[in-house]
Amino acid sequence: MTEAQTVRAIILLLIDSCLWVASIVATIYFENIVIKLGFALIAGFIIGRIFILGHDACHQSFTPHRNLNKILGRIAFLPSLTPYSLWDIGHNVVHHGQTNLKGFDFVWAPLSKEEYDALPAWKKMLERHYRSGWGPVAYYLIEIWWKKLFFPSGINQPASRPIFIKDNYLVSAFALIWIASLVAGSIATNQSIAIGLLTGFVIPYLFWNGMIGFVVYVHHTHRAVAWYDNKSEWLRAQPFVSTTVHLTFPKPWGALMHHIMEHTAHHVDMSVPLYQLESAQKRLEDILPERIIVQPFSWKWYFDTARTCQLYDFKEKAWLSFDGQKTAESVRVVLTPSPSRETG
Repeated sequence: MTEAQTVRAIILLLIDSCLWVASIVATIYFENIVIKLGFALIAGFIIGRIFILGHDACHQSFTPHRNLNKILGRIAFLPSLTPYSLWDIGHNVVHHGQTNLKGFDFVWAPLSKEEYDALPAWKKMLERHYRSGWGPVAYYLIEIWWKKLFFPSGINQPASRPIFIKDNYLVSAFALIWIASLVAGSIATNQSIAIGLLTGFVIPYLFWNGMIGFVVYVHHTHRAVAWYDNKSEWLRAQPFVSTTVHLTFPKPWGALMHHIMEHTAHHVDMSVPLYQLESAQKRLEDILPERIIVQPFSWKWYFDTARTCQLYDFKEKAWLSFDGQKTAESVRVVLTPSPSRETG
């Protein structure tokens, strides 16, 4: 069983890696600009698929071998230019450990009306763009990758560890090789270097940023999802099920996304491999039918959510518009009693 899981993981990574290389090569090989653009988008989507495999490896659920997971995870994170160790801290420790707890979980954390009003005009415009429904590309690229992952500094750096710098050098070297290969390919085929870089690097990378930005947004943003700014209240709410959305798609999109959208099960048990998430999610929904948020995806729902979930009232547990008007009913949060202290 252990060997079968390891072989399966390596095969998945090999298949997606070959598909990605082939799609990048196609952006140079074909001269028709429409075909180039098509393969650029395909390459961006495959970056997302490969990243999901690295995400599993970073959770130590890809293979049963810890050191092998670290190696495979770093390989899988290369096309997305994600430094493995920094992602490990930001995702496994911070996001999974403090999901939807403001001040700790920084991924798509909503601003209060007071925080928004205190922003300078340019930051208000940026926040409006982020939450317009069109903002996942810019949000992930700026707020996550640039600030938190790629050579972070100051308050954005969790600590000073040599492995953080090494992983950033690794992805930087990969990016240079990627770009140099596109330049060489463009020259060898007598094509425009600018178009080669645009279709072979810029568009795939921007598509990937939009894909991951969208995925993390819809996983934890919903009119029925609560955010918290008080840790004791957050703990008493037992939020690991209620703060995560299971977004459903028509087949075969679940498999194409390596079942990352079965996200509640993943948050409940990070050790579940991606190819077992579908069955784990079903069991969870059978056990806790009233607590799991299941949302069929549609673009109408998505843009309605963007209009509804702009700011947040942490006291009332309600989403607000940018002008402070309540846009959704307050989320009913059931708190468990605080443990009593024995006196003696």
